[in-house]
Amino acid sequence: MWKPFQQQSTLPPTIYDIAREAKVGIGTVSRVFNDHPSVSKETRRRVLSVANRLSYRPHPYARGLARKRTNSIMAVIPFFTTFFFMEILQGVQSKLSELDCDVILFGVNHPDQVESSLRHHVLRSRVDGLLFFSMRMPDAFVSQFPHHRTPVVLVDAFHDRFDSLTVDNQQGAHAATHHLISLGHKRIGMLGANRESIPARERLRGFQNAMKEADLAIEPSLVKNSSSPKLDGFTRESGFEVMNQFLALGKEMPTAVVVSSDIQAAGALSAISAAGLRCPEDISIVGFDDIELASHLGLTTMRQPMFEMGTLAAEILLARLEDSAQEPTHRLFVPKLVVRNTSAAYVARERLASGTAA
Repeated sequence: MWKPFQQQSTLPPTIYDIAREAKVGIGTVSRVFNDHPSVSKETRRRVLSVANRLSYRPHPYARGLARKRTNSIMAVIPFFTTFFFMEILQGVQSKLSELDCDVILFGVNHPDQVESSLRHHVLRSRVDGLLFFSMRMPDAFVSQFPHHRTPVVLVDAFHDRFDSLTVDNQQGAHAATHHLISLGHKRIGMLGANRESIPARERLRGFQNAMKEADLAIEPSLVKNSSSPKLDGFTRESGFEVMNQFLALGKEMPTAVVVSSDIQAAGALSAISAAGLRCPEDISIVGFDDIELASHLGLTTMRQPMFEMGTLAAEILLARLEDSAQEPTHRLFVPKLVVRNTSAAYVARERLASGTAA
């Protein structure tokens, strides 16, 4: 189970602090701590003096990384621009930047590109490790992997042969739906992303399970998915478009909607406002992710620990570089409901509409 990191009152010094005080580059600091012969005696003395004054201790992973050929990690992601990946990558970068390790981003626009990218960059040992995001690992790569030493960590994806960090998308959507049911909503819609996306399919399944468990009918007209190939439908535009389809149902529109992502929910809220309706007075919304934008919108959502996932993914990869013989580890993150302003009780709304006290 994921445990949030505790913020410390004082942060330990980093190689950036050493470099600034010693007036050298971070690459020079890294070479000093790894006894590289290219550093002059005077520079070495100055760097070590600053490190001693600041009580700096080199991270144990840093020495291991310095022995690798490229000192670079590749992150293979479906898209560059989604908030979900941006926040995870910030966590990855926060850890690897301490070690003077480069992160190479490779965006995949189509599943057919995955195998060729892995074969070109990883199997030829052009990087020291791989972070693989939100896609199915190609069978051809899995079969060839035992013959190579490049470590792989899957993020928001799973395979029993590799270290993995996964999000329980199904449970998250189940909890979002249950929240609306607990508020008295029965006519609940699902605004999903492209069904080619694994997270989108899992979140739809969680919605369906929660509705069935509550003995509520799942009306086909209230389950709508984006067909857009752009970012698998996880866009503000798709949220706006699909919400308008719900609103076009008039009196038959849902009283509440579970939305597959916060960025889609932002579009849905815009559509509701443009139609002259109010959220949650006329329709309640629950998103998914808890990106930074969600708090500004007052959006009720399912929080994923994105930054912490990125940090942990980097730590697991670094540990794998140090010890390739250890058994694969698998971490499951369960999204947490964050209640804000976009969800309200159905019964209370009806009472307000009739002019009686809630």
